[in-house]
Formats: sequence, C-alpha cells, structure tokens
Amino acid sequence: MAVIKIVWIIVQVLIGYNLVLPFILYLFSATVRRKLYPSSIAEADYAVIVTAYEQTSSLPAVVNSILRVNYKNYLIYVVADKCDISNLHFDDERVVLLRPPETLANNIKSHFYAINNFRRQHDRVTIIDSDNLVHPSYLNELNKMFDAGFLAVQGVREAKNLDTTYARLDAARDIYYHYYDGKLLFNLGSSATLAGSGMAFTTQLYRDCLERKEISGAGFDKVLQAEIVGRNLRIAFTESAIVYDEKTTRSDQLVKQRSRWINTWFKYFGFGFTMIGKGISNFSRNQLLFGLILLRPPLFIFLLLSGLFMFINLFVSITVAFTWLVAFILFVLGFYIALAKSPTDKRIYQSLINIPKFIFYQVLSLAKARKANQHSVATQHYHTGEGEKGEQ
Repeated sequence: MAVIKIVWIIVQVLIGYNLVLPFILYLFSATVRRKLYPSSIAEADYAVIVTAYEQTSSLPAVVNSILRVNYKNYLIYVVADKCDISNLHFDDERVVLLRPPETLANNIKSHFYAINNFRRQHDRVTIIDSDNLVHPSYLNELNKMFDAGFLAVQGVREAKNLDTTYARLDAARDIYYHYYDGKLLFNLGSSATLAGSGMAFTTQLYRDCLERKEISGAGFDKVLQAEIVGRNLRIAFTESAIVYDEKTTRSDQLVKQRSRWINTWFKYFGFGFTMIGKGISNFSRNQLLFGLILLRPPLFIFLLLSGLFMFINLFVSITVAFTWLVAFILFVLGFYIALAKSPTDKRIYQSLINIPKFIFYQVLSLAKARKANQHSVATQHYHTGEGEKGEQ
C-alpha cells in the first residue's frame, strides 16, 4: 500500500510541475538582465531553403516575400518534392527551383537535396515552410545573433491568418510556446526549442548534426535540437526575426496535424532524460533546463491529466486538491502573461472561450497518433496568397 502511495505522489508531481514551471521561468527570467545585440554590418551568405510536398499553390507567395527582404547576399532553393512544377515560373536569378527525380517525402532529405545542389558554398542555411511568409528584416535580425557567436537561431512564427477559431487558438498556443520555450528559456541561459521553420544554422553545423542521420516521419527538428544542445551549444532566440505561419483553420486539418505532432512527442521525448543526464554530468544549465522542457507532454495532455488528478483528490485529500487548484491558477496566470507580453491580436483573446472544443479535437488526434505517419506528410494549405500579412 505504501508503494502505491509513493507512486501516486510521484506521478502527480511529474505532471503537476508542468503547470507551475512557466510561472517559475517567468519569475527567474525577471531577475536576468537581457542582452542587446547590435546590428550587423557584414552580410553573410544565406541559403534560404523552402520545401514543398505535393502542393505548390503557396510557393509564389513565400518566394515573393523572401525576394522583398532588405538583404542582398542570399539564394532561394525551392525543393518541390512530388510536385507538378509545370506552372511554376520564377524569373529572378536568386531563385533555384529543384524537383527531385524520386519522391523524398522527408524534410531532411529535401534539405540535403538543396544543400547538395548549392550554386555556391553558403555560410548559413535558414529553413522556411512553403506556407510561410517572411518579414523584410528577417535575415538582418538573424545576423545579429550569429554575429554574437551563436551557431543556431530560432525566430518567431507569427500567425499569417486568424480567420477561424481554430486558427486563433493555434496562434495562442504558438505565442505561449514562443514566450516560454523560446524567449524565457534563452534568457535563462538555455536554448530555444526549434519550431520547424523560421530557424537558421551555420551550414557546417546543420551538416554535422543531420547529414548521417536516417529519420523517418515528422520531427526532424526534435532530432536537430537534441543534436545541437547535446553538443552543449545554445540555440539562440530572437523575436525580431519573424516568419508568418499559416494556422490551422479546420477541425480535420487540426486532427491530422496534431496526430503527427503527438506521435513525434512520444517518439522523441526520451531525449529529455538523456539531456538532463548530460546537464548534470556537465554542470550545464543549458542542457538541464532544455531536458526538463523536452519531457513535458503536449499542453492538452498534462492539462487533462491535471484536471483528472484534482478531481480524484476531492475524494482522497482536500489539501492536495487545493494544491492542484493553486497550480491551475498559476498556469492560467502564466498563459495570460505570455499573451500580455506578446503582440496578441484581440481576436485571440476572444477565442479562448473555445479552448474546450480545441482540446476535444486534440484528444481525437491522440487516438490517431499511433498511425499518424501513415497519413500524408503534407498539411493542406488553404491560404495560398499573402493574406493578412502580405503587406508587411
């Protein structure tokens, strides 16, 4: 009986700390003086890699947005995997259109297809999704962090569209993660987590981390960040390097996308134990904090489990149930802080009442997560133009 009680306490602690961790990060970060990074004078040579799978309708918009950056020293490599490119025409000599002869169906393979077809040896690579748009100052802002000595940088993925409740809640989720897993984690001396796009690396580091890796399914960014932080290098974060990302607009799109993401977490969360072990043995704050973040379940999972444990404790221990209530309050406060400290559209606040519906569809995603990689690796895009952010 004593063993069961101990296990019950341990399980609650392992889930419950996720509720209070964001607020703790906020309190500690408030004591850290933030460093300013000066503008760069030299223009490093960038390869901007844009990957597309099956769909090409959004490619003209993303390429046009990149061509408008306030920067000269770059080339764009568009890898159109399993795509009909007969209607794609880019007249600018800075755009290199690549169509692999065989289907790759893999982000890393697409990236290295571009790398192996470089027109010149670029200093740095930045990864952009086919549904993204790029802010004109994107490359300049990345330069500041590279010039400060970092070899990997994650920017911000702001919402390209806020046309539906799902898109607004998706944007709220991104704001939360960018604030805590990006800005605050980096401010505390650790690394920002990678978001899959809007990120950049020295070409050499990217090759060293992934060139010999065989990775199937989604989640290349999970492997990449583990490789980088495993070398005890820090992934910098800058909220000034902005890409505009298409947010989920439909329930079926949400379920398919989240099922792949959930599958990816279960596949790679074990990296967290390895990272914590390295952090302890190396006395590395970078690795230790990053490992804690990697072990955190998807947001809706630990929220549902926390609610369940609080309900059970109403019949087991009112004191513990009250502790859970306090933890929930701190989580809500932490979530609000993330939104309040970020440029958050008022429509996002108005959508928060629909969080239960959003969680419901993610529970459906959980049920489909095991077979998620059998679904198409392409997320259907419904905003193929430059949309709300096209005039930036």
